[in-house]
Amino acid sequence: MPSLRLVVDRALDRAVDFRHCQLLGLTGSTAVAAGGVSSGALPVREMPAPDSGPAALGLVGAYFGLVVLIAAWALLGAAVRGPRPPGRRDLLLTLVLWAAPLVVAPPLFSRDVYSYLAQGAMVDAQLDVHTLGPSHLGGPLPAEVAPLWRDTPAPYGPVFLALAAVAHSPVPAAFPADQVSTGVLGMRLVALLGVAAMALCLPRLARHCGTDPSLALWLGVLNPLVLLHLVGGAHNDAVMLGLLGVGLVAALGRRPVAAVVLITLAALVKAPAALGLVAVVMLWARQRERSRAPRLSATAAVVCLCAATTAVTTAVVGTGYGWLATLDTPVSPGNWSLTSSLGRMTTALLDRAGDGPADLARFAGPAWHLLGLAATAVAVLLAWRRHHLLRPVHALGLSLTAVAVLGPAIRPWYLLWGLFLIAAAGPGRSLRRTATAASAILALVVLPSGFAPDAAQLGLAVGGGLLAVTALWGADRVARRPIGSTA
Repeated sequence: MPSLRLVVDRALDRAVDFRHCQLLGLTGSTAVAAGGVSSGALPVREMPAPDSGPAALGLVGAYFGLVVLIAAWALLGAAVRGPRPPGRRDLLLTLVLWAAPLVVAPPLFSRDVYSYLAQGAMVDAQLDVHTLGPSHLGGPLPAEVAPLWRDTPAPYGPVFLALAAVAHSPVPAAFPADQVSTGVLGMRLVALLGVAAMALCLPRLARHCGTDPSLALWLGVLNPLVLLHLVGGAHNDAVMLGLLGVGLVAALGRRPVAAVVLITLAALVKAPAALGLVAVVMLWARQRERSRAPRLSATAAVVCLCAATTAVTTAVVGTGYGWLATLDTPVSPGNWSLTSSLGRMTTALLDRAGDGPADLARFAGPAWHLLGLAATAVAVLLAWRRHHLLRPVHALGLSLTAVAVLGPAIRPWYLLWGLFLIAAAGPGRSLRRTATAASAILALVVLPSGFAPDAAQLGLAVGGGLLAVTALWGADRVARRPIGSTA
């Protein structure tokens, strides 16, 4: 039976019907949402047993939808690059259509949204979220948080904690289990605001960078990772990227003060966004060419504005600066980042080698993490050394990609940190193909429940994906059949 890639390649050989593409993607996202009703990251009271019939059926349906959605996205990319590409409004409407089923679905692909709600509740209760984990909150809410994070302090800045507190506030203080969905909807609305900001600013960024806005929207916002993890999973990366994108639009539009404030607020959601301030320095320095030391003066101005914004925001929210000491929180023992995986492999080899090397095994993980951080620093420096060739937005995208890939922790949606900006900066064909393939693969690696799969669940997921490939292949055969043919 032909592979999914062969089915898509055949479809790309002929003109792509944009309306059919929209319908195909809507079918995929609807199947993902429907499957998530019994296989998603549900509240503990509503979660069926993993080996139950509803859970199995939901997992098959979710993976059927995942493959269909990925195929629709690939076909949409062909339409965007075709002779009659859809306009920006058509693509934004497509985003709304594909996202709509996921908005009303249960949390998908991660239980992080429950951590966000717990942290918002802790802020409301005036508990120190940077030294205590959700387990100190009391009540039923901590049971919804993944066990790994129940005693883990929050690594997020005051901007996101304030948003989490607002999302939590409409929910009763006792937070009965049947009200969890209210808080989830609040966090998803926060994430949707971030996605909306991404979608609105990306065409402007693309025009500033001399890139096709439609192609940028396709790669940077209609990406399955955005739909599945920023909408379905309600991750706070959406807010970070939305603020970062709007800040860069301000910087490119010669409004550096607004740019610094917005990008600082993005960094006060998640720290990696602070790299965007380097882009502001570069752009501001170009605007101050008559100054004797434009880069030095721009750097000083950016640092002062950033410090003032941070101080005022932290004082207003009142959560303090403890998040700076918890930035390594996402590093878990089982993290599958490159450096963590190499650390585990090295530790295992040293443990088997004997008494002497076994004593060094405990240093293997930290050593690889340090090497990863050093490699990240080198990659970031190389990107910015060539900023006059790559343009600051492109250099920033490459830098954030390096932070995500070489850092001590990685999640599929971390790829969006850099991909969002690389899409705007106009990547070459090879980089675009790599980003497309990586997005498609990473969209498949996490179960809708957010937990690691066992053998049975893996088989069900593969079965759902193969069912989708079969359906797509059959649809392709029907579409190729001449009108009136009975063969």
